[in-house]
Amino acid sequence: MASTGEETVQTVLVTGAGGRTGKIVFEKLKKQPGKFVARGLVRTEEASLGGDGVFVGDITKPESLTPAFEAIDALVIVTSAVPKMKPDFDPSKGGRPEFYFAEGGSPEEVDWNGQKAQIDAAKAAGVKHIVLVASMGGQNVNHPLNSLGNGKILIWKRKAEQYLADSGIPYTIIRAGGLNDKEGGIRELVIGKDDELLSTTTKSLPRADVAELCVQALIIREAQNKAFDVASRNEGEGTPTTDFVSLFGDVTSKF
Repeated sequence: MASTGEETVQTVLVTGAGGRTGKIVFEKLKKQPGKFVARGLVRTEEASLGGDGVFVGDITKPESLTPAFEAIDALVIVTSAVPKMKPDFDPSKGGRPEFYFAEGGSPEEVDWNGQKAQIDAAKAAGVKHIVLVASMGGQNVNHPLNSLGNGKILIWKRKAEQYLADSGIPYTIIRAGGLNDKEGGIRELVIGKDDELLSTTTKSLPRADVAELCVQALIIREAQNKAFDVASRNEGEGTPTTDFVSLFGDVTSKF
């Protein structure tokens, strides 16, 4: 962790930086060089973001992670297994589409073993804070997402969250609602716990707002050792969230 004048500059690795949410986190960090040295981990050269600080590695192959994790201060985990729709689905015939996970990309491999590998690598590197982007719904083993490709994705995600909470590394677990690509920074964020937001009309939010929470969690001490659900009100409802110190300070749940 370097110091420039009064500011402390953190070297932060964003994994899953080639994805839609991870890319936003990486770009936000890059725009604040007085606070962060941004690194991004992508799985393939094709997903590379270009520029400095981009590493290629596979979270399901722990030996490939060492260069990216060397001498980092903080880690933001934005990796996730992604279900794919089977190509033979014909919507004109009715019924529901079927899903599968690519070989090597199942929730057990990515969301459990892959996240565990990242946490272990971070611990070995002496990381001081891990921010994990997770999902709401983990309280319900019968949640529909668990049936996609029979992957039990939320079950494996929750297992990794518990592993992080037990790791001894200061953490922030952000359990986001459904993600959309709308503009960030113009909505009021709503915090909850234990999936209570899923029974309301407030259960989604922009990826950009999740990314901003990740960045703010890195610099606000009140965010550490806390886990929470988050969604947003519709644009024009409530007051756009700008006071992140109060937002994190109001969170009381550690898991």
